[in-house]
Amino acid sequence: MHDEKIRIAVLDDWQSVARQSADWTKLQQRAELVFFEEPFAGTDTLAKALDGFDIIIAMRERTKFSKALLDRLPRLRMIALTGGRTWTMDFETLNARGIPVCHTGGEKSGAATAEIALGLLLGAARFMNRGDAAIRKGGFQGGVPTGDVLDGKTLGIIGLGKIGVKMARYGEALGMQVLAWSANLTEEKVKAAGARLVDKATLLTQSDAISLHLVLSDRTRGIIGAQEFAKMKTGAILVNTSRGPLVDEAALLERLKTGKLIAGLDVFAEEPLPADHPLRSMPNTMLTPHLGYGAREVYAQFYRESIENVLAFLDGNPTRVLNPEALSGGR
Repeated sequence: MHDEKIRIAVLDDWQSVARQSADWTKLQQRAELVFFEEPFAGTDTLAKALDGFDIIIAMRERTKFSKALLDRLPRLRMIALTGGRTWTMDFETLNARGIPVCHTGGEKSGAATAEIALGLLLGAARFMNRGDAAIRKGGFQGGVPTGDVLDGKTLGIIGLGKIGVKMARYGEALGMQVLAWSANLTEEKVKAAGARLVDKATLLTQSDAISLHLVLSDRTRGIIGAQEFAKMKTGAILVNTSRGPLVDEAALLERLKTGKLIAGLDVFAEEPLPADHPLRSMPNTMLTPHLGYGAREVYAQFYRESIENVLAFLDGNPTRVLNPEALSGGR
């Protein structure tokens, strides 16, 4: 690939951290780099903005690469994806066109996300966001609800991977009883995490707080819906730092309207969360703007390895390829 006219788009740098997170010098010597710091308003706007780029450095799953979009990007030759997996790319189209998706590691990503989950749990339990808002408005304790002590309460973990295990240990450190459930959990794994394996219904009915730590798939989409909310305790806390679509949003909104649920959310069905979204104005929510993996150390690895991946591709030796089928010209 001749790289004297290569154009590279660095997408979705919503926190404006890409430039200072890594050394871009080698890449800038070989290509024109354009950094995009704002979300795009729809596929049409996105397609027009990306037309004429050869390589895209994409931030996780912030932009969806559908067939409709990819068909409008005839120059696209490679995608450098930050992180190790995605559900937002049409790999059938990418493979057919021979476009490799090269990924990065995320050594501190799990710890960063688990810490946000813990923060949301603590904040939601004591209405810290309401207290912060009261002080900033010139008030103090007035209007801030009394929260609950987590010590002695029950924490339910749905999904016990690396992040779920960390959250289970945080719960144990807080003096909570920890329950765990997912479709294929074993007694051995749950016991090693300091938790107790139960069925889904038991976890929902007995937990004072529930934290989701599942990969989004067809099987897990909407795994928390109206039936699940109906089983939860009045005043239960739901924490979601995994993926918004794990929760049926309509059912979530209905449950929140009853005042029987407190939600600590870092992820949403649509991101960025629309300005007029009802979650923004619900008092029993604590919201963070998908900060889970967005820590300094994580961004440093994401962008450093993305640069390495692009340079390797330009040199004709693609590395860390998520879809090796693309390298053989597709299926």
